[in-house]
Amino acid sequence: MVTLVIIIILALIFDFINGFHDTANAIATAVSTRALSLRNAIIMAAFMNFFGAVLFTGVAVTIAKDVVDVNLLRNGTLVLITALISSIIWNLVTWYFGIPSSSSHALIGSLAGAALADAGANAIKTSGLIKIIGGLVLSPVVAIVAGYLVFSLITVIFKNANSFKANHGFRKVQIFTAALQAFSHGSNDAQKSMGIITMALVSHGFLKTMAIPLWVQIACALSMCIGTSVGGWRIIKTVGTQIMKLKPVNGVAADLASSLVIQIATHLDLPVSTTHVISSSIMGVGAAHRLKSVKWITAKKMVCAWVITLPITVLMSAGIFVVLHIFFV
Repeated sequence: MVTLVIIIILALIFDFINGFHDTANAIATAVSTRALSLRNAIIMAAFMNFFGAVLFTGVAVTIAKDVVDVNLLRNGTLVLITALISSIIWNLVTWYFGIPSSSSHALIGSLAGAALADAGANAIKTSGLIKIIGGLVLSPVVAIVAGYLVFSLITVIFKNANSFKANHGFRKVQIFTAALQAFSHGSNDAQKSMGIITMALVSHGFLKTMAIPLWVQIACALSMCIGTSVGGWRIIKTVGTQIMKLKPVNGVAADLASSLVIQIATHLDLPVSTTHVISSSIMGVGAAHRLKSVKWITAKKMVCAWVITLPITVLMSAGIFVVLHIFFV
């Protein structure tokens, strides 16, 4: 019972950190274009994150069922504790340095690494993991294309519009697109902790299936909501200013493109990195505007962070598991 409580607390801490780590991405464009003040953007994002989080459970079920086989784990509780500790550490490190890395990659990599250290490759559900990694890898590519196409379409539609009036109008529209962005973030990201808690409830005998209890949904949603209210200025600065110089029209296009990609993934029950999707959509918008407008050095650094997150968290989680296993089992 004590270990179950520890897992639930760690999962909620992960969601809290996810709130101020990843939600920064959702509001970065609106803050950088001054469509919203930082304070108002964070308040809006907190509410929209909560609503998004309580309305969906498909991604949570995918995390709970398709990464590892709980029945083959020798120390299932320790695996879950290790996975959460590892992903929390990675999120805090990347947040501190202002790197918009993926909480999704961190959690899935950490879960796989701990399971490998505990029970070997047999504990990994290869087909499910390939499907999840495929979604994580493909979604940024789709987001770049979507950002390019959405901005190109907006450019064609408003090619004869007065630039001053158009920017003023798009700045107002961006309040709504940023809200949609935050809703989409909550609908996908908060579910990952729900999946971990549900795995723990099943392994402790409190649930017979991987169905997500309502109280788990609400607890994770509230935790992310509170985390969002703390904000994440370091990552807002990177996403909102260091990929390209954003105007309201760019922000609207990026928000619409990334929200579309995230919502499609959520309805397909696929966990994606909102960080990757949002940042990639901005790159796509920048490329459609002018290739030179994208600060490709920053983009390269971000891509490197995305690429190394999975292998680093797999190794880090496996190492933490070995240490904890020595001292506590």
